[in-house]
Amino acid sequence: MLSLVIPVYKNEESLPRLLRELETLAGSLRDTLEVVFVVDGSPDSSLRFLQTHLPSWPIRTQLVELSRNFGSFSAITAGLRYGGGDYFAVLAADLQEPPELVLEFHTLLKNGDADVVFGHRTRRDDAWLSRMASESFWSLYRRFVLKDLPRGGIDVFGCTRQVRDKVLELKEVNTNLIALLFWLGFRRRFVPYERRPRQEGQSAWTIGKKFRYALDSVFSFTDLPIKWLLWLGVIGTGAACVAGLTVFIAWSLGHIPVLGYTPLMLVISFFGGLTALGLGIVGEYLWLSLQNARARPAFVVKSTWSSSGGSDSSSVQEPHALAVPPIADRNSS
Repeated sequence: MLSLVIPVYKNEESLPRLLRELETLAGSLRDTLEVVFVVDGSPDSSLRFLQTHLPSWPIRTQLVELSRNFGSFSAITAGLRYGGGDYFAVLAADLQEPPELVLEFHTLLKNGDADVVFGHRTRRDDAWLSRMASESFWSLYRRFVLKDLPRGGIDVFGCTRQVRDKVLELKEVNTNLIALLFWLGFRRRFVPYERRPRQEGQSAWTIGKKFRYALDSVFSFTDLPIKWLLWLGVIGTGAACVAGLTVFIAWSLGHIPVLGYTPLMLVISFFGGLTALGLGIVGEYLWLSLQNARARPAFVVKSTWSSSGGSDSSSVQEPHALAVPPIADRNSS
């Protein structure tokens, strides 16, 4: 069985088309398809729509409702936790990633060609500013953090049950789930695809959330900012020593009767800004350490519902405590 995890956040308008495309996908899949919808505290009517239509839907389904919006990575983790398949795949509810990717993921995983399969974008039909920002981030991330990451970035993936189990064992917060999968290792394969334009609704992925995601992705997997800060401090200190020695010699020779106010203020401003930058970078790492020390769960489940397909085979489960390691982020889905 293949468990397909779909986080849902502000996707009310795209859900009807999503259900239709998933029915087509299930017909093309030789094995059983299980769809795990995770409603990540969505403020629209996404949950009500799924509660209404899934009981008569012919596909095996699980519906997980989180108590609030925990972010896309936490929602995916919840779906992985509840999925019961031998293989797993993740798909966005806005259908910008073609569902046909799931078939390719499943084929590669079932044939034993890979333990984890990533779909990487070769082209994206987004606004110019958004496209340039994304390409710039992923290019820098490939250069300085994950050198094996393909160009264009990754949003969706598939994996075996073994890899799923290892992901759930990890105990990190405010992280990047894709980078965690690279860190785990295993045999990897990449499937190229073109990202489709969004047809319904508006993306909840704002600039602020993208920036927070970028910071979490960097600070969780590299100490490069601290190294840069260290070298900047070394260079700045060296420059300050040279400048100080030059001023002292000039003063000793009588060329500078009174030290200038402007150079003094420039030096103070430079090192004041450098100090603030250093405190900010170190603070980010301390924040991550604090979050890991708290060991809060990645998500809180409010209710769950499952169906084996059809109108007479559904059940509602009471929410219960989950012993799931925290894999959270501070972004919305």
